[in-house]
Amino acid sequence: MPKLAPISRRKFIQNLRQLGFQGPYSGGKHQQMMRGDATLIIPNEHEGDISPGFLLRLLRQAGVSREEWLSL
Repeated sequence: MPKLAPISRRKFIQNLRQLGFQGPYSGGKHQQMMRGDATLIIPNEHEGDISPGFLLRLLRQAGVSREEWLSL
């Protein structure tokens, strides 16, 4: 199985939109994206690229499988 690579916040949001997420919407200190009943908190821009480990945790919270993500 291919490894997850670091990803920019912008590309992360683009991929989530392809998976059917709406947003990002403002919500406190962090923006949020939504798909159905699932709400995902998006990391702030100033923290650099999203690391593979953090990306995997975000995908679990979003209910997106690794295979689904890698197919984009």
